[in-house]
Amino acid sequence: MRYSPEHKAQTRQRIIDTAAQLFRRDGIDATGLQPLMKTLGLTPGGFYAHFKSKNELVETALQRAVEQRQARTQEDVTSEQPLAELIAHYLSSAHRANPETGCPLPTISAELGQRGHPSATTDRFILDRLDMIESKLDSEDAAEQSVLLLSSMVGALLLSRSTNDPQLSDRLLKATRKLLIEHVEAQPGA
Repeated sequence: MRYSPEHKAQTRQRIIDTAAQLFRRDGIDATGLQPLMKTLGLTPGGFYAHFKSKNELVETALQRAVEQRQARTQEDVTSEQPLAELIAHYLSSAHRANPETGCPLPTISAELGQRGHPSATTDRFILDRLDMIESKLDSEDAAEQSVLLLSSMVGALLLSRSTNDPQLSDRLLKATRKLLIEHVEAQPGA
């Protein structure tokens, strides 16, 4: 049976949206093509009508995850919002509990490096996050501080999601959040 071009485009978008969620929640390698397509009620063979390879889907889904995260950030963040609030939001139990809608960096970054397929999309997203943080700092070393802050936030969120002990998970978030906010508030102009 032949489907219309609109149906094919809608199906492709459903695959991308679902993969973007599953890659952030479960990881790239843990999200097999067969379970992904089954989740959508599609046959695994139908995947290749939309993508040449899983690597193509990974890049496309990562772009979608970044778009979604940037849209949420624009909804949640104002240019006047203090950096301390951004840190608190990022290092929250709600963000930890919802990786499928959260920042893609904690789940996807390590896998992209291990798979030998770093992504220009990841580079652009990291640079965008660094610029956003740097714009909220008023110091000569704002560029270096933005790297420290982003790396600490992503690392703490990743570690908090990787532990089985809820108290340890909370400790990782709370301690990092507290120390980063103290660091930021000690800066001139904070």
